[in-house]
Amino acid sequence: MGLMVLASTLVLTREETASSGSSDVVRKESHPDLLRQERGIYQQTLYMYEGRVDTSPYVIGRIWSFQKVKRYHLEGEGVNSIFTVDDEGRLFVNKTLNQKEKRIYFLKALMYDGDNTLVDSILLDVEVFSSGSVPVFPTTYSGSIKERSRIGTEVVAVTATDADDPRQPQGALRYSLRPEGELSAFEINSYTGVVTSRSDSLDRETRSQCVLVVQAQDLKGQPTGHTATTSVTITITDINDNIASFTRRTYEFQGPEDQKLNETIGTLTLEDRDEIQNKDPVFTITPPFDNMFQVKLSPVKDGDLMLRQVLDYETRSSYSFTVHVWENNLETPADNADSAITSAQVNVKVIDVDEPPMFTRPIYKFSVMEETMVTNIGAVSARDPDKASKSIRYSIEDKDCPIGVDPITGQLFTLRKLDRKLEATHIFQVRAQEEPGGLESFVKVNILVQGVNAHAPELVWDEVFVCEKDTAGTVIGMLNATDTDDQIPFFSFSLVHPSTTFSITTNNSDNTADIRLKRGHFSLDDPTDYMLEVRVEDGGRPPMSSVVQVPIKVCQCDDNRIPKECKVILKIGVGVIVLITVLVPLPAILGMMVMWRCYQKKKSLARMNHYEEGGIQMSRCQLVVDNQEDGGEMDMDRDGLSIQTSAPHDAVV
Repeated sequence: MGLMVLASTLVLTREETASSGSSDVVRKESHPDLLRQERGIYQQTLYMYEGRVDTSPYVIGRIWSFQKVKRYHLEGEGVNSIFTVDDEGRLFVNKTLNQKEKRIYFLKALMYDGDNTLVDSILLDVEVFSSGSVPVFPTTYSGSIKERSRIGTEVVAVTATDADDPRQPQGALRYSLRPEGELSAFEINSYTGVVTSRSDSLDRETRSQCVLVVQAQDLKGQPTGHTATTSVTITITDINDNIASFTRRTYEFQGPEDQKLNETIGTLTLEDRDEIQNKDPVFTITPPFDNMFQVKLSPVKDGDLMLRQVLDYETRSSYSFTVHVWENNLETPADNADSAITSAQVNVKVIDVDEPPMFTRPIYKFSVMEETMVTNIGAVSARDPDKASKSIRYSIEDKDCPIGVDPITGQLFTLRKLDRKLEATHIFQVRAQEEPGGLESFVKVNILVQGVNAHAPELVWDEVFVCEKDTAGTVIGMLNATDTDDQIPFFSFSLVHPSTTFSITTNNSDNTADIRLKRGHFSLDDPTDYMLEVRVEDGGRPPMSSVVQVPIKVCQCDDNRIPKECKVILKIGVGVIVLITVLVPLPAILGMMVMWRCYQKKKSLARMNHYEEGGIQMSRCQLVVDNQEDGGEMDMDRDGLSIQTSAPHDAVV
């Protein structure tokens, strides 16, 4: 078995000496060297196993001092025969020891300067153990740490086992890093086995992995103890600590004018030493060409140049602009901040491509009246977008199409009369081809067959009335219309004669119209009757219209505009008047008119009873008719009765 001894550094201040309870001796075991300072005598215990076969001198420790020492001298048991010291302070054991012969040796080391003056001393106890178990690591270890982590960041903890009692030196393990592993960036706690970083400049881009060799040693880590080793592999993980850099200062690309949007014209290659998941470049294009081009991230985090708008060689044959790149979510100041290329010039050359004819519309829509031959339905138009500007020839490939096209002008015309009942819409394609025999393109044409407008629209309305309290702007009724033609009508409504009291507004959204007041303040006592002459037109071809009289009643209403009492309107059409004059004698007609006026007068007087206190005013009306053959004149003075009318003629507004 190897025989090794490790002595601990002994540093004792005056205060430590005073508090130790001893005036001249203190025991220390915390450092692998022996150290003697001024004042006080220090004692160190060294441990070793018996049975060393090799009898050659073996270093078990080294004596240190802050003084300038030129010579060392040993005193005590086994000096010179078993233990020796050289001029550098190294302590040797010279033969195999046996615990049965002697378990502990007491030594004293004296230190002299160049004048042979004693400057320091230390007491040494060398304790011999018969045997001990070897430490064991259960496995190898691995850990990881982010680059640029702070000093003291914990990486991994290693643990060895020893069958000996950990309270005794044979089982007291200490951990250390072996020199054949990484020593500069990491350190280990000798008691706990926790590995931590001792540097904050770890750089994955420089070194992504380190291997440590950890040693566990019993006898409290002294050189004579048994040892075991294991490897610890530490991976340095990446963070975003580099900014993206263009690999060139100028990029040259070519793009055909038929290049599709969102397809790559070229790639702006980048250099970024970070791993791809930590790369986060952002691109910007200097205006005004940021509306024409865009840069999107490629799968490997380069910049793919794409179009926002289509290219047109005839409009512009080249583009030159600047692209900037910057790093988003940078975690630390960038390593390459001083060397990165963050702006690049991009030149795009537009390549001319022979393009097919381009129609002025994506789809053409026309209408044709049924049962008519039309020579000018409308025209389709296409042009050659290239600079050559070749002439265009038009054609319709569908042989059964009832529509023809002029090959030069694109004018559409009917080849036969169309019947809406058989087919209301004709859909076909017109071909435009560059001459002679060049590129071609197609456009869809919709022909709507319109039926002949044979019926006038009919006005429809609900009861229309005004309330006495209505004000200007009030909607007092709604007009609608019907049409028996099969085409979709677009009704418009209007007044035949202008009115200072009413207006009509057509609602294009639902083919209705509102009747609105221009003024307010109506009264049941007002004998005026209101009648609107309304014209409704269907918008057909040819347009048809009708005129209808819409009566408007005057009513007393509640607060919710619900009528309680309305004035009756007598509406006698011209045809009715003619019929009455033929069938009814004139005196009877006059009698009916007088009775109607009397009715209106009585009704007015009855309403006045609510406001007058002098009693009820009466009005008598009597019609006297002489049925003589002299024309049936009325005698208004017979029997002392008279007929009085004060109401004006009915008014039509």
